[in-house]
Amino acid sequence: MKSKILFLPHGNLQYSQLDPARRPWVIDQSYAPLFDLVEKNGIKIGFEASGETLKVMAETRPKVLEQLKALMDAGQVEGVGSPFTHIMLANLPPEMGLASLKDGLDAWEKYTGHRPRLGWNPECSWADFLPEIFQEAGFDSLVMDGDSFFLSFPEIREATGLDYDVRGHSNKSKLFRIAEYIKDKPQYHRFLTNVSRTPSGLNLLFRVDFFANPMLWYLMGATEGTRDQPVALSEIQELLSFWKTKVEGSGSFIIPYAEDAEYIGTSAYFYVKQFGHARFFEHEPESVDRFEALLKTASECGFEFATPSELIEGSEVIELSKNQISTIERGSAWHGGTARAWLNTSHARVLDPVCMAVFQGVQRLKDEFEEGSEAARWVDQARREVTSAYVSDSRWPPAPTSPGRFNVQESIEDLKKANTSLEKAMQAAGIADQRSLYSPSIMRTQILSVEEELMALEYFGEKTGELSQKTSEV
Repeated sequence: MKSKILFLPHGNLQYSQLDPARRPWVIDQSYAPLFDLVEKNGIKIGFEASGETLKVMAETRPKVLEQLKALMDAGQVEGVGSPFTHIMLANLPPEMGLASLKDGLDAWEKYTGHRPRLGWNPECSWADFLPEIFQEAGFDSLVMDGDSFFLSFPEIREATGLDYDVRGHSNKSKLFRIAEYIKDKPQYHRFLTNVSRTPSGLNLLFRVDFFANPMLWYLMGATEGTRDQPVALSEIQELLSFWKTKVEGSGSFIIPYAEDAEYIGTSAYFYVKQFGHARFFEHEPESVDRFEALLKTASECGFEFATPSELIEGSEVIELSKNQISTIERGSAWHGGTARAWLNTSHARVLDPVCMAVFQGVQRLKDEFEEGSEAARWVDQARREVTSAYVSDSRWPPAPTSPGRFNVQESIEDLKKANTSLEKAMQAAGIADQRSLYSPSIMRTQILSVEEELMALEYFGEKTGELSQKTSEV
C-alpha cells in the first residue's frame, strides 16, 4: 500500500495587514489558483477556512466558492473546520471558543453542504480544555502542532535548547533542531506518521514546521541575505524522500504542508514574519507554479494524495495517555511561539479588557431572557460580534511591527455593534432601565476611549520609509 500524503493549506481572510478591500483579490490570486491545481492534477487535499473566510468568498467571489463546493462533492477536497472568527482559542473563555467552533461548522454546512470532521485550531494555541471543546462542538479529529508536542519531551527540549518567550514572534527558524534530533529515533517518527488518540477519543494529526518551513521558503523563492540561493526543489525532494522511508518504517502518512493558503499566489505575511519588512500580500504568481512542483515531487517520491478522512480511516492509532497530552505547555503555539504573545502586544492590552467587559455583559444577560425570544436573539448577535472583536490579527504582531490600522478598527467597530445589540436586547425585554445588569451608555464611552487611544498610534507600514517599493495589483 502506498504511503499517503496530505497537503493542508488553511485560509484566513482576517489576516493582519490585509486590508478588507483586498480580500477578494487574495481569493483570486490564491484560493482560485489552488483549486485550479487540484482540478488540473486530479489530486486530493484538505482545505481549512474560517466561517468568516467562507462568508467573504460567498459575498465577493461566489464562483470560487462554487468551485470549492464542486471539488468537495467530488471527494478531491475535504473541508477542515475552525472557529467562525480567527481567534486564539487558548486565550479566551472556553464557552466563547465552543460557540465559535459551532458557528464555524454551521458556516461550512451553509456554504458547501459539508460539515467537517477535522478541526483546525488557529495558530495551534494550546490549553488543556481545547480537545474537550472541539469534541463538544462536533469534531472527531484535530490538527495538532507537532513541534509543541515534541518540546513537551524533556530530552528534546534539552537537546534543542528551544524555549518559549512571549516577547518574540517565534522560534520558527530554529525548529529544524527537532528534526535533527529525532531523525534517527523512530519512537518519535510514529507520531508524525500515524493518528494519535486522546483518552476521550479525539483523533490527533500532527503538523510540524520542519516540514512546512522549507516548503514555504521554496514557494517564496526568497534569500533576503539568509541564504546564497533560494531553497531548491532538489532539497524538497530530499526531504520528502527521507521521510518516505520513515513512513514505511513507522506508519502510513505525513502532512508536509499545513500552512497558510495565502502563500500560494501571494507573499502574504512572509516578509514581515521573517525579516520585519513592511511588505504585505504582494503578488507572487511563481509560487503557484512552485506549489504545483511540490505536488508533482510528492507524487514522484511515491506518495499517494489523500484527504484527512482517508488518513484517519487508514491509519493505525497511537493511544495517548492523559499525561502525554497534559505535558504540552499551556500558552504555546505553532512556529515555536506562544499564544500569550497575542495577549502581550500593546493593542491587545488595550482591546482585551473592553472585549471582556462586553462579553461579561453577554454572559450576564443571556440567562435573563427566554430562549428564542427577540431579546435572546439580540444577545446571541452580541456574542458573535464581540467574538469577532477578539480576532487574533488585530492584536498581532508585536512591536516594532504592528497590525494594520484597519484590522484594529474592525475590532472596534465589532465592539460598537456588540454594545448596541446588548442595548437592543434590554429594550426588547423591557429592562432598559436595569443598568446594573449592563450599561450600554457607559460602555459606549469606554469603546470611544480605546478607539481614540488606538487610532492615535502610528502603525507599521504607514511611514514612507517602511513601505515596500514593490506594489501589488488590486
